[in-house]
Amino acid sequence: MSRMPLPLWVAARYLRSSRRDAFITFLSLTAAGGIALGVAALILALAALSGFQSALKEEVLSRTPQIEIELPAGADPEAARKAVQSIDEVRSAQVVIRGGGWLLARGRSRAVEVVGYGAGLPELFPEATSRSSGLYLGDGLANLWGLQPGDVVEIVSPVPTLTPVGPQPRVRRLPVVGTFEAGRAEQEDRLALPLTEASMLFGASAVHRLVVDCGDLDVALGVAGRLPAVLPAESTVRTWRDLNRVLFFALRLEKTLMFIAVFLIVVVAGMSLVSDLTLILASKRPEVGMLGAMGAPPSSLRQIFLWLGALLVGLGAVIGLTLGVGGSWLLDRYELLALPSQVYFLDHVPFLVRARDVLAIVGTTVILTFSCSFYAAHRAASLWPVEALRR
Repeated sequence: MSRMPLPLWVAARYLRSSRRDAFITFLSLTAAGGIALGVAALILALAALSGFQSALKEEVLSRTPQIEIELPAGADPEAARKAVQSIDEVRSAQVVIRGGGWLLARGRSRAVEVVGYGAGLPELFPEATSRSSGLYLGDGLANLWGLQPGDVVEIVSPVPTLTPVGPQPRVRRLPVVGTFEAGRAEQEDRLALPLTEASMLFGASAVHRLVVDCGDLDVALGVAGRLPAVLPAESTVRTWRDLNRVLFFALRLEKTLMFIAVFLIVVVAGMSLVSDLTLILASKRPEVGMLGAMGAPPSSLRQIFLWLGALLVGLGAVIGLTLGVGGSWLLDRYELLALPSQVYFLDHVPFLVRARDVLAIVGTTVILTFSCSFYAAHRAASLWPVEALRR
């Protein structure tokens, strides 16, 4: 006891279980358990949400240009490509054309996004069977229609061409060269074909774009700010963040609302802590009065219940942190929560524990629950020793 401050020693003594105080000790452990449950639930919920969001971002960003530049009408796309390629951080720049159209094969038709590419198939089409020039379809659509490399399909453009018999749709008949991994997060089917074929489909209305790869997402954000200086006037530069702004906003909003909803468990645990400390004060009122009569100042009486609250909060936070982080690791390591792969783009629930999320959870929990101790501490400091000893 000589090495331990008196308020801390008294607070630790109040946590000990005796036959007379067993119920109070049970309530104290219940309050600490509520805090632990809230911390563990928050860590597990945010870890699962972060895992899903990380997988979704990886899925989307693998098919999104790091930088996409829309060139104005009349601009020379090849000159703009060389100007962008001259920047040191740029690994590659490629001219592409995007537009809508229809794919016709074996008596079926489907609306698709048509992407015309220049030198070789861009990295926006991952897991391609090859990178040589030609027509590429998504693996899902190719498997659904039973299309194999060498099969001839038709691509129809919504831009008509004038003939002696009136407007006629532009149609290109091309053999399938290969497939790419479409991904389950794509909102529509895509196909890729050479730039010359895309130019014939869309004609003069085609809008040329540059797809820029910098090798790193953060580097791309810095390069985007320097591109307008080397591009033609009225060029529009969009980064991967701009192209997915709505998605990223929805993910942040989802995470914030999830945190607020699950944090209500911690709020309830804080209210339970107030009730527990108040009950302990009522039970230990004569002892607190005796300490005051023996010369303990009100600040020491206040510190007793602050230490008691800190011990309960710390115990609950440590247990919750261990359960949350350990549970997230086990669930993710052994893929214990399976998902139907036919419905979701993942076959199990991923868990990703981020350090900033853990710090935010533990920090807000400790601040909120520890602040609940001030009520009981204030009541203890305001006790008159004589009145406390009379009861």
